[in-house]
Amino acid sequence: MSKNILLIGGSYGIGHSIATLLQDDHNIYIASRSNENIPDKCTHLKFDVSKDAIDELELPETIDGFVYCPGSIQLKPFKMMSSESFETDMKINFTGLVKSVHALLPKLKKSEQASLVFFSTVAVKVGMPFHTSVAAAKGAIEGFAKALAAEYAPSFRVNVIAPSLTDTPLAEKLLSNDDKKEKMAKRHPLNRVGTDKDIATMAAFLLGDQSSWMTGQVLGVDGGMSTLNPQ
Repeated sequence: MSKNILLIGGSYGIGHSIATLLQDDHNIYIASRSNENIPDKCTHLKFDVSKDAIDELELPETIDGFVYCPGSIQLKPFKMMSSESFETDMKINFTGLVKSVHALLPKLKKSEQASLVFFSTVAVKVGMPFHTSVAAAKGAIEGFAKALAAEYAPSFRVNVIAPSLTDTPLAEKLLSNDDKKEKMAKRHPLNRVGTDKDIATMAAFLLGDQSSWMTGQVLGVDGGMSTLNPQ
């Protein structure tokens, strides 16, 4: 059955891959600042999560799936991170998500059982140097998602994907040449960094009926980094 699925962000990276994967079977709405690179069958809505109100967008009365894609990567020693840097990461990753979900509640509750998908990072589960800010912001998402899932079950489901490093425009500085890519690949038991399609496939599963008995989960799609220590 065709569903109404809203993505915040979707003109590039993981969001774009999710939209491309789902556009043939569902009604995909992409709310983003840029309308460049939007998949052909998707509806674009101009939107800046940092300043615009999502309830002012022309959306259908019922939202069956919601994916929040905005994120950031600021990897610096803690002593070089200002409080403003933490506030910026929290605003992009967490505050924008909370405002979006709050505004969409009436439309989500009209669905037979809506599915919400958020993004965390492997660095929440595995302590990593230079990740204090992003791990704090994404950790807030994990806590929020579990509490939200408990509060609104069975009305809608909430799950979180926690990737390791993924080859997207957001991570281009970390993967800017072959040497960096090789070093990053070797950090993972599966000996490669992730792709946008790796993450999009999991998101599509969580949005679909195949995952209808899953909620409140944080799923590591991380090449084994969060659980394995190969010798």
